[in-house]
Amino acid sequence: MLEVKNLSAFYGNIEALRAIDLWARAGRITTIIGANGAGKTTLLRAISGLIPTRYGEIRYVGQDITNLEAHRIVKMGISHVPEGRQVFSIMSVEENLELGAYSRSRRSRRGGIREDLAFVYEVFPVLGERKGQSAGTLSGGEQQMLAMGRALMAKPRLLLLDEPSMGLAPLVIRDIFTCLKRLHDEGLTILLVEQDAQIALSVSDYGYVMRAGKVRLEGSAGELMDSDEIKSIYLGEEPPTEED
Repeated sequence: MLEVKNLSAFYGNIEALRAIDLWARAGRITTIIGANGAGKTTLLRAISGLIPTRYGEIRYVGQDITNLEAHRIVKMGISHVPEGRQVFSIMSVEENLELGAYSRSRRSRRGGIREDLAFVYEVFPVLGERKGQSAGTLSGGEQQMLAMGRALMAKPRLLLLDEPSMGLAPLVIRDIFTCLKRLHDEGLTILLVEQDAQIALSVSDYGYVMRAGKVRLEGSAGELMDSDEIKSIYLGEEPPTEED
């Protein structure tokens, strides 16, 4: 569904992405893990048209979308849930959700927005309970659910999800990832950026490990979970000794 080839991007003279190659296949959860500053968020922003790229190519369902405007990428079926949620705090929950459907045609909005709101409220029941409440008064976990729900209102085929566990308590993270699995089961393809390697790999089919703007390692989620490097650096486990 999504193919990134030899992609490079810069902030001024600083190369933030270095010759990235990546696939996100339809129907899968693909995860990108790595420490802060590895380039994970920059990669998602490049895919969704929020920052320009200098070299390489991004293709979505066979079409070249490299450096396409962000609103056109949304219309093509890619929604981006940004790091830090970025909800509109003075607007209500439902107004935030309706804003997510801005890119849809008038006929589509008129005919389907109520049904799609109902689906979001089914996936995230707490949003239905708070639909008239200002988004800024929600908890961090509820705001994360709202950001995901807002992205779903654009009816994406591919969801880009950036650090959904950031700053959240373990029980809330569990609920967020339960909802994520349900969306995947509904047929949504997901490209997940996550610093918590263990939880990311536990729900994913395939993964990439980024460091210093480059892909350093890739493989199935099971292969990465079994990798001594991943266990040592990202899962906090001691590497095996020669005696082991």
